[in-house]
Amino acid sequence: MASSTVTSAQPERPPRPNLAFRRLRGKRSPAEFAAAVRRAAREIGERVSCDARYVGRVEAGEIRCPNYAYERVFLHMFPGRTLTDLGFAPRSSVRGRQARSTSESRGAGEPYETYDTRDTHDPHETHDLHNLYETHDNNEESDVLRRAFMTSGATVAAASLGPLGLAFDAAAAGRPARRAGTGEAGALEEAVRRIRLLDDRHGADGLYRRAAAPLRTAYALLDAGASRQATADRLYTGAGELAISVGWLAHDSGRFDDARSHYAEALATARMNGDAGLEAHAFCNMAFLARDAGRPREAVRAAQAAQRAARPLGSARLMSLLSLREAGGWAGLADRVGCEQALVRAQTFFERGPSDADPEWMSFYGEAELEGLEAQCWSTLGDWPRAARHARRAGDLQDPHFTRNLALYSAELADDLARGGRPDEAAGAGMQCLDLLGEVQSSRIHTMLAGTARVLLPHRRASGVSTFLDRHGALPRPA
Repeated sequence: MASSTVTSAQPERPPRPNLAFRRLRGKRSPAEFAAAVRRAAREIGERVSCDARYVGRVEAGEIRCPNYAYERVFLHMFPGRTLTDLGFAPRSSVRGRQARSTSESRGAGEPYETYDTRDTHDPHETHDLHNLYETHDNNEESDVLRRAFMTSGATVAAASLGPLGLAFDAAAAGRPARRAGTGEAGALEEAVRRIRLLDDRHGADGLYRRAAAPLRTAYALLDAGASRQATADRLYTGAGELAISVGWLAHDSGRFDDARSHYAEALATARMNGDAGLEAHAFCNMAFLARDAGRPREAVRAAQAAQRAARPLGSARLMSLLSLREAGGWAGLADRVGCEQALVRAQTFFERGPSDADPEWMSFYGEAELEGLEAQCWSTLGDWPRAARHARRAGDLQDPHFTRNLALYSAELADDLARGGRPDEAAGAGMQCLDLLGEVQSSRIHTMLAGTARVLLPHRRASGVSTFLDRHGALPRPA
């Protein structure tokens, strides 16, 4: 067993001042900079107890690499930079020397990522779950994954994953992992529901990194096996659906490469288990991602593959949505005929109504979403008046519960009106969207509004445009 004390085989080296971090502080005092750190933390739903002493320790080089909570805050404050750019040592270079030797002596509340060579415990850092949930290769991870899986700016979704962490504990102890049962399968399914609920209300930004922990747990459960085949099938489906949900959070927050990886993982899970419903869902999201990433032909092919998988399932609403995914691809290829044919199919399938065969994950898909996706097609084809009509109708039909979609449809309407030569109406729709951004964090929506603002710049004197531009310009930059 490893010693409970830190060995001193190598002499301590004096800390090297972090000059890069000092330059970023600029003319602000340590106390003023600490206040800015705390404000930035609140913007992304983190809690850090940063003060002037902590800033001084960073600048003195005593904290060679911050814990994960501080890392997220610093990267939010300085977008586009890495920890190395901020003057910190790479995490891999500091954990190998000290983290292993102290892994058994740490309490669950100690922020071991501080890597202070003289004082591992920093009383000025917060010691809550937000700091610890992303730990790696140590026994704390199991307990953290059991206690919480996700935090957003205003909302905490605590899923009691309970036994899910036992697979990690058993493996660490060299014992066979306990097989999963119905309790674990149910907890996994509930995690998927919670993520979808928070995304519907608040958007993806701030949720994506939190959702990675239960996904790791889900695939560990698959590796451990299940006591019954029915439970194994639930685990495979749950893990795949969770991978798609996490992929969507990455997609909506602009992390396209991460999203592609998660969707591919879900597709592989579906095919391993012969799950046609999961396969259709994975291809559906892959088509959506391909369209947004500028690969319209891939979007068409993925949507068609999704329809082949979904056809035997008997859900007309699912086939309607998949036809809309195909229409989006055809629009990206500037194929108006192909787009219109797919839109007609989507409407025909939709009019058949809901059925018991409709998947649970399609709760968002109703007439409002149908109108919104059609609006996107016409917008891509450059038919701004038609796009605006559908976007306006989507907003009118949307259930207020789906706050993110309300903001999305408002942003789409504003952009369509702006590009269609109606700047005053575009400003009004843009203001409606801005009113919702206190509750919604979505890079997709921020990007759309930024494009609308650029289109409206030459029309600043039009009614309401100047007010919209000023208010949009005051928005904090998304992380």
